[in-house]
Amino acid sequence: MRASSPQALGSGILFTYPQIATIAGVQGLLVYALSSALPLLVFGALGPIIRRKCPEGFVLTEWTRQRYGVVGGIFLSLCTLITMFLYMVAELSALQQIVNILTGLNGLPVVIVECAVTTVYTSLGGFKVSFVTDNIQGTMVIGLIIMGVIAVGVETDIDRSLIEQSGYLDASLLGWQLIYILPVAILSNDFFLSGFWLRTFASRTDKDLWIGVSLASAGVLIILTLLGVGGMLAAWSGAYTIGDEANGSVAFFLLLGQLPAWVIGVVLVMTISLSTAAFDSFQSAMISTASNDFFRNKLNIWIIRAAVVALIFPVVVVALRSPDILRIFLISDLVSASVVPCLVIGLNERFYWYRGFDFVVGGLGGIFTIFLFGLVYFDGDAGLAGDLLLLEGGLYTEDWSVFGAFVAAPVGGLLWAFGACALRIGFLWVVARLTGRRFDALDRPLPASFGSPDAFDEHDGEAVLAPGVTPDNKGRFF
Repeated sequence: MRASSPQALGSGILFTYPQIATIAGVQGLLVYALSSALPLLVFGALGPIIRRKCPEGFVLTEWTRQRYGVVGGIFLSLCTLITMFLYMVAELSALQQIVNILTGLNGLPVVIVECAVTTVYTSLGGFKVSFVTDNIQGTMVIGLIIMGVIAVGVETDIDRSLIEQSGYLDASLLGWQLIYILPVAILSNDFFLSGFWLRTFASRTDKDLWIGVSLASAGVLIILTLLGVGGMLAAWSGAYTIGDEANGSVAFFLLLGQLPAWVIGVVLVMTISLSTAAFDSFQSAMISTASNDFFRNKLNIWIIRAAVVALIFPVVVVALRSPDILRIFLISDLVSASVVPCLVIGLNERFYWYRGFDFVVGGLGGIFTIFLFGLVYFDGDAGLAGDLLLLEGGLYTEDWSVFGAFVAAPVGGLLWAFGACALRIGFLWVVARLTGRRFDALDRPLPASFGSPDAFDEHDGEAVLAPGVTPDNKGRFF
């Protein structure tokens, strides 16, 4: 993992972080920036564990398949693909809006050109090309920040009376809610970004991994905080009207609109380069995940290249609707908050009896619990409960609905998972009693080195073979 290339640093950050600043002020911005940066350290902590458990893997779904079986692996793959699809949509939607705002022109031609260029070199070069463009991405981000800070510092006049009027320096209800919402949302969602795992597995040593994620975390924190401050500066300079929630996502660009034309031109070029570097990472990660998880890398290279091309069309169609970028991210966050807590239970060896069935039921149950919470919160209104799943009200509601949804997702998921586990074990016990077969639902799985003397396994010696039990090192769904 390279410090200069966090996968999520696409052009969407130019919308979301300034928008949070206009909604929840300094409190919300700092929480958002810390919640985006600190979870990168999780890859340094969990990466070595998962690499030891699955030394031949290169993405999280590979370990999931090994631990939970084929069905569990496919379930996580689907969640991962949905998340990356949403990120690709957000990236193109952001680019289209940026071009339109900064130039007044239709952003569609730029979107089409970017898709064509990234599709060509991604289909030909694969993920290796993405590592190269990561360096471009990091350079563009740093250049954008440096130039933006200098230009804004020289050209922008702050109306001090607007500072107190904005209330951005004060705490707020949403700001306090975000202290829980954003860490849960972003930490769990990072698990679904295959690009992070590809870089984690590609690191040479655990030490290199820790150095990479530490530098990346520090760099991301600084970059995102500076970008978010642009939202507040837009309000304090009068470029953005305080309280105008409809235009909060474009606050940064309203600030840029006060700068000389040449600055806007350079920013536009840097932004397109940034967007291209982020978009190709999602493209290659999505195709790699699908090829590995569904076809076990047995597809002909030309089929893979055709898949890269075919993927672009639905992404562009959805992106052209230009939905709220922050809302897209939050929808994927709700899914990940439901699934990931049920997933990581399997990392603990004490839960060796936990199976893929429990994981899948828990993940789906967490999503369903959000709907159930909505029914209770909105007095049985199924329509509003359904809207909560898609966060139709955004993050701007001055109530506890969004907060409750992010509580219901992980808590509900875990309750469903352990409930399914108890039901499954009880059912297998009854079947064993009725058929006279041995009840083995609570047996420890065999170590990976059984039948493979040269294989390393950190838990060798813990499993005991009972008479008549055959070795099976694969993950079991039931």
